[in-house]
Amino acid sequence: MIGKLLSLEKRLEGSNHYEFLQISAHAEPETIQRVFKFLASRLHPDNPETGDAEKFSKLKTAYDVLSDPARRAAYDAERERTDGATIVQFTHSMDFMDSMEGELNRRLAVLAVLYIRRRTSPNHPEVSLSQVEARMGFPRDYLEFTLWYLLKKKYITRADNSALTLTAEGVDFVETQRVTLPKLNRLLTSGSEAAVTNGRNGAGESAPTIGTAIERRSGRDRRKTR
Repeated sequence: MIGKLLSLEKRLEGSNHYEFLQISAHAEPETIQRVFKFLASRLHPDNPETGDAEKFSKLKTAYDVLSDPARRAAYDAERERTDGATIVQFTHSMDFMDSMEGELNRRLAVLAVLYIRRRTSPNHPEVSLSQVEARMGFPRDYLEFTLWYLLKKKYITRADNSALTLTAEGVDFVETQRVTLPKLNRLLTSGSEAAVTNGRNGAGESAPTIGTAIERRSGRDRRKTR
């Protein structure tokens, strides 16, 4: 029964209940209830100023799942499984394999994984290196150059146990560059790069790379210091 409910709930738009409530995936039941009550008062259709029937329905769905220990546990397990499977799909495209463009795209994929974790679990934003390997589908030595670059740019940090975390500078990069980097935006919104073909955007033009975005940003930074 729970499995059938989860299948329906996962198909709902904005089915990440934690992100919809803007709480950590490790939030305590009291926190979930408090946030629900606050949002319910704002989104209830009877509220003439901020009422929103559609969002209120999604809010109730999220609360019904997360407030029930059994349904929450099943939802968490399914979310972890599907999130991991989605990231592994990246390796099925040549866009993430050898060549300079493949390397640049791997950097975007790592940033997307860490950004999603930072947003959904702000109190536990770390992702172990083994998790990155599993989700990306690449062996550790294949990711070393990618991680070295992101560490040097200070977009990520690496703990003694090799766990990776997105830094504030990394968050800034992701949030400011997702508009100019179609592939990054695809990774963040769908977790799949199937909609991006051969590194081109929807208009058939070559999509900017992470390197191009960094150069543009660096140029702006230099102008600010003059």
